[in-house]
Amino acid sequence: METGRTRMELTLIIYRYVLFTAFLFLVLVKLSHSFPSTQGKNLPYLTSDVEEVSGKSFDYIVVGGGTAGCPLAATLSERFSVLVIERGGSPYGNPLVSDKMYYGFPLIQPDEFSSVAQSFVSKDGVESHRGRVLGGSSAINGGFYSRASDDFVKTVGWDEELVKEAYEWVESNIVFKPELTIWQSVVELGLLEAGILPYNGFSMEHIEGTKIGGTLFDEYGIRHTSADLLEIGNPENIIVLLNATVKNIIFHVNGKGNESMVRGVRFIKSDGSTSQTYEAYLNQPENSSSWGDVILSAGALGSPQILLLSGIGPEKHLRNFGIPLVLDLKGVGKEMKDNPGIALLADTKPTHRFPDAPQVAGITKDMKFIVEGGIVPISFNATRMPIAIKLAFPESKGTLELNSTDPRQNPAVEFHYLEKEKDLEECTKMVQLLNKIAGSRSVVLFLGKEPQNNLMSSQDELRNFCKKNVRTYYHYHGGSTVGSVVDDDYKVHGIKGLRVIDGSTFLESPGTNPMATVLMLGRYQGIKIVRERQNTSVSCSPPQL
Repeated sequence: METGRTRMELTLIIYRYVLFTAFLFLVLVKLSHSFPSTQGKNLPYLTSDVEEVSGKSFDYIVVGGGTAGCPLAATLSERFSVLVIERGGSPYGNPLVSDKMYYGFPLIQPDEFSSVAQSFVSKDGVESHRGRVLGGSSAINGGFYSRASDDFVKTVGWDEELVKEAYEWVESNIVFKPELTIWQSVVELGLLEAGILPYNGFSMEHIEGTKIGGTLFDEYGIRHTSADLLEIGNPENIIVLLNATVKNIIFHVNGKGNESMVRGVRFIKSDGSTSQTYEAYLNQPENSSSWGDVILSAGALGSPQILLLSGIGPEKHLRNFGIPLVLDLKGVGKEMKDNPGIALLADTKPTHRFPDAPQVAGITKDMKFIVEGGIVPISFNATRMPIAIKLAFPESKGTLELNSTDPRQNPAVEFHYLEKEKDLEECTKMVQLLNKIAGSRSVVLFLGKEPQNNLMSSQDELRNFCKKNVRTYYHYHGGSTVGSVVDDDYKVHGIKGLRVIDGSTFLESPGTNPMATVLMLGRYQGIKIVRERQNTSVSCSPPQL
């Protein structure tokens, strides 16, 4: 009787899955033709013509139209003129970005200069990707949205009420409650069967147990990236320069010669020559206290790279590339971290299924282990079903250095995955937990057979498996961290008019996935800058007679 019931349950699951995927396919095919014309209709002016921007001045220049840069620019535009310089193109009208049915496809076809995802291989030998499109990595990732923990917010020292307000601003515009797919429902049950409790249902919060998170994909399977937030600001105050890569920052030195001030930025066409440069400047009001900023929001690789190319960083390293020293700031490129990940394949071989972005997360071991499952393409006609886990607070850390003075080339980065013994020990526990999930009754029932990875449980085998199969979770951070490179207001030490606002400032990766907090950070810091300027204007205003 039990066997008959099991077969009926399996048949019902498969039948629902087939119906769901068929319906999803029909909906997305229709939307892929109709939606691009309506998405992004209230955006600010977008251009790839560098001549339109060259020589002009703005209150703020945001370098990087990514996860942090877009909400930051939108917020600043409410009162100030803003130039956003993005090295990639527009996400609008590109189904590889907008349609959930193509989730993961940008990662399997990167090219050197124009693809929406730029691949790189760390010196550890682990392959990874960076967003290279307006919207940044929010345009190519799994879209899983989860806030940072309360402890993280307190440790960083942020204003808790303003953090909450900034999260809610993001969520009200581009975040949705998902309807679980069949595979995500199976993963959810597998997490619970493996003991990842309690069950928290749908929650934006980073809390221990199994939960459904927010998503950037709406009910029709259309992705809403950080670029959509540009519509919420004052579009008339923003110009977005696409397909342009910042080469370095322009400085001028005051009369005393001991303090550098930012004047603007120098940039090139992303597909052009590095010798053909263009410049954009900060407005220079008579009152120097109301001077704006160049703000680097180019990500954990891009922002420290631009600082180094601009002469800010360890003197010896800059000398090796013939870059004139502006400031010997030794913390640039240091404290690089990537959360080491391990994945087990739930399926036994590649097959054709619709890609499926993570919607469920298991958070356990005092918030140290984060588990998600998805369906990812490995080619244009085959997918795999990994269940992956990351270590949230690794002790191992690495460095970032220049590879070249060409800003379009990836810097050299080494994360030293699992170098610390504690990280390796935690990894063996992560593999054991993955085995429990992949071997759970729900997963096995859904697949109709045992998962592919049946590992022995000896410590030596587990350790060797970790060393051989460690991978990225795409949550790398550091390189321009608070304390060593920027202060609590995200201003670069020793430089006037320069800030860094993105994940490169994090000492730890917050929450289940850092995207939500990076989005929040752009809004949060934008509000703080606007308030700071307002207070300065009031304090510098002449008395009323």
